This record gives sequence, C-alpha cells and structure tokens, in this order.
Amino acid sequence: MPHTKNKQIIGLFGFGVVGEGLYHVLQHSHTTNATVQKVCIKDPQKKRSLPSEKFTSDAGQILDDPEINLVVELINDAEEAFQIVSQALKKGKSVVSGNKKMIAAHLPELIELQEQSGAALLYDASACGSIPVIRNLEEYYDNDLLLSVTGILNGSSNFVLSKIFNENKSYPQAVKEAQQLGFAEADPVLDMGGWDSLYKLVILALHGFGTLVKPSEVFITGISNLNANDIRFAKEKGYRLKLVAQATKINGKTFNLMVMPKMTTEDEYIYNVENEYNGVIIEGSFYEKQFMFGKGAGGLPTGSSVLSDITARMHGYRYEYKKRKYFSIPKHTNDVTVKVYLRFKNLLDFSHFEFENIEERFSSNSYNYVTGTIKLTNLLHIRKLIQTLDVFLAFFEKPGPNSLSVHR
Repeated sequence: MPHTKNKQIIGLFGFGVVGEGLYHVLQHSHTTNATVQKVCIKDPQKKRSLPSEKFTSDAGQILDDPEINLVVELINDAEEAFQIVSQALKKGKSVVSGNKKMIAAHLPELIELQEQSGAALLYDASACGSIPVIRNLEEYYDNDLLLSVTGILNGSSNFVLSKIFNENKSYPQAVKEAQQLGFAEADPVLDMGGWDSLYKLVILALHGFGTLVKPSEVFITGISNLNANDIRFAKEKGYRLKLVAQATKINGKTFNLMVMPKMTTEDEYIYNVENEYNGVIIEGSFYEKQFMFGKGAGGLPTGSSVLSDITARMHGYRYEYKKRKYFSIPKHTNDVTVKVYLRFKNLLDFSHFEFENIEERFSSNSYNYVTGTIKLTNLLHIRKLIQTLDVFLAFFEKPGPNSLSVHR
C-alpha cells in the first residue's frame, strides 16, 4: 500500500485531451499516492466521463481549499493559466503545468514566485510530451559541457512532413489528414508556424544553458508556405525536410536559438523520426551525441509526463535551475551566419534578404531559389515580414560565428 505521508490531493484545471488522459493514467498507476479531488472547467453543461460533483467552474474551490496541496494546470489559455499558476504558488501550493506558451512567456516571474513562496513548479510535460528532456538537462547534464540541443519538438508538423515525404501528399492534404486524426488543430498555425517548438526551445534553453530568453528574440519560421517546388528540391538533393528547433553554443560565452525547417541528411538521427514522434539530440564535450525519442503529443503520452511530475513532487523534487546558480551564464546571440535555401516568386521578395554569399541559384518563370549564407540578425529583423511573403526558407547546418564578429 502507498504511504499516506506524501499523499497528493490534486486540484485539476482543464479536462481536455491531456486532463482526461492524466485522469486515466492515474487510475492505472497503483503505486502513485495521488487523487484528483476537484476539476475546474469552463463549461459545466458539457457532458463528461466523470460524475458532475467532481467538477466546478469556480477556481476558488481549488485555490482556497487547504486540503488540496497540488495544482495541476492543463488549460489552453496562456494568460489565464499564468493567473492560476501564480495564485497557486502565492498560496504555497505546488504546481504541475503543461502550458509551454505560458511558461516561456513568464519564466522570470515563475522562478521568482517559487523562491518567494517555497512552493515548486514542475513542467516536464510542456516540452516533448513523454520525453523527459527538461529533467535530463536539469539533472544529468548539470554541467557546462553542453554544446547543443537539436530536436523535432512538435509532433503535428512532423506528422505532416512524414505524409509529404513518405506518401507524396501535398501540404494541404497532409494538414487535413493531421486534423482528421486529431494531431493538428482546426487552426494549425501554432504547430506549422513553429510557435509551439519556439516555446519549448525557450524552456530548454533555461535548463540547458541557464539563460532566460524572450520568445521575441528568437528567429522562427515554419512550414506553412511549403510547396511542391521545395519538396522536389529536397528529394532531388537527398534531403528530408524536418521542422527543427535548435540551441547551439557558439563559443564558451554565447549561444543561439532558432526554429526553422531543416534539410536533414540520412546520417542525422532526426532524419528517421516520423509521424507524431519527437526526437531530441543532446550534444556535449566528451560525451558527444545522445538521442532521445518518443511520442511528443497525445493525451496518454503527455498525461504520463504530467504523472511523472506529480510523482516527483511526492518525493519533494523541485527544479534548482543549477546552470543559473553554479555556472557563468552564456548570453543569447543572433550574431551568427547560417546556410539556407530560399525559394521565392519575385525579386521584390528576394530583395529583403541580404545574403553574405550565394552558392547556387535557379531561376524560372514560375519560381526561383538560391542557397547561400545569411546573417541571422538580418532574418530576425524581417521575421514578421517573412510571414507575409510568398517565400519558403530552410537551413542546412548549425549556425556558425559571424565571420565579421570573429575578426573584430
């Protein structure tokens, strides 16, 4: 029988795919000493799989209940989630959350709230579903040997790209199938535009390098403009396109974050990560590359990750943010160059991109492309503009130091 000493009395916010998945996982985890006492939901009229007395639409019934000692937040609205989490922490209640957008936007405040209240916030489920990346970066890689974290952090976009490259489906066909199977939202921009991957990458940067980076400081572009010409280019050259989030140490004092489609080669681990799976490569001095693979989305995989955080709290675990405490914190920089493929329709669109050098150029009546190196600062400067242009951008390899900055 489990001990009653560390019993977790849970107040759960949200009963969607992940919330219901967590409840199901808890029912089948006989050694976990935790029970869901109350579930706060928005629509009390909606038919649900549990008795109605389990539910409330009044957050106070959870936040003000002295018996509830753990709040689990699994709702979609990032700002509402922040209000719930911050109130819970201020009341001394520890929290488990899977809301990557909320966490990425409010990391400084969340760290401070934990320090002030003594309560803990765990969020392994916010990045990569069932893959325990955050805790590995926090515990196993708790040194300054980390060189890079590279990954497919979004299962929905990876599912779409798998259908395109393995089954010759068009981008619209693949997105529609992902929506029908529940892998993509009705509005898929969060996944296909790279935003979901960006929020996860910002969180991983904190635990990997100790640095707090604002999402607005990171260059991001997704796969929404992918068309048949880009797919043909990749296939003819022997590449597979993957939407990749990457944290790369440039030297001992700086590192770079970016989210872009990548032309991957068959010797890369993520080349063979298919469908809704995620894959993360952690590279460091002396231990070289280590690869983590698993389901990155879905109610049960993410629910099991939330359960892992619940169990960790039962044993008193909390993030120590060791990289911030014990090492000199590297600065985030966009002063790097990156080799890219750019497909464009007209010269006006191309004129916004200030290439350092061009290696390959193709022109036709219907479309054009170039490959070459460009400063990431240039891409970040036009990040919002790129989203309005008829262009597609992908990179080939890790960014390197800006040659001008090296010789300054």
